[in-house]
Amino acid sequence: MMKKIIELENIVKNYYIGIIKVEALRKINLSIEENEYVAIMGPSGSGKSTLMNIIGCLDSLTEGRYILNNTDVSDMTDDELAQIRNKEIGFIFQTFNLLPRYTAFENVMLPLVYAGMPTKQRFDRTEKVIADVGLADRSAHKPNELSGGQRQRVAVARALVNNPSIILADEPTGNLDTKTSIEIMTLFEEIYKKGNTIVVVTHEEDIARHARRIVRLRDGIIESDVINKNPAMG
Repeated sequence: MMKKIIELENIVKNYYIGIIKVEALRKINLSIEENEYVAIMGPSGSGKSTLMNIIGCLDSLTEGRYILNNTDVSDMTDDELAQIRNKEIGFIFQTFNLLPRYTAFENVMLPLVYAGMPTKQRFDRTEKVIADVGLADRSAHKPNELSGGQRQRVAVARALVNNPSIILADEPTGNLDTKTSIEIMTLFEEIYKKGNTIVVVTHEEDIARHARRIVRLRDGIIESDVINKNPAMG
């Protein structure tokens, strides 16, 4: 039996704009197991970004229960959530979120610095992950010396470096051209085949088709949750 990495039980998230209550998520129930590749889709305003923020421990929930890799994170403080994020989740963003003054190598190594890993291990691990994403020859370059695709590869390496429980990608190809998007999705395929759990949040059908399971949201509820029997392979 596969281990559950994400368990969401009756998740509710409400916002207030002035005195108006916005029900962003309404009783969401979702389980994701180890080594699943899931796409979360939905139109603007469907709740997919809110759900991503809950899964990524970037936001707290109004009601419900969230178990992440056997840890109940439902009522954690911001500091506790920050520790969980650094340990359990590798983030990949549309805008790369790289530090411009740091080299690719330094950007990738940063989570290990926060985790307090000893220097030698830190360097060895960073070197391996940068090689895994095909950027060994570009590791001394700063982000402005890299193409969009290379920057996203740096972001992927940074997400992987801590051996997180899940890789959480928000519109990972949103700033890339078609050819580079295919290269990045091929890289995701390799990461998935190595046993990683991947959750991709996207509004693009062709990106979602790479996943093995597609969850669609509408108006804060799960509209459908289906297995993708013919995934695209990059």
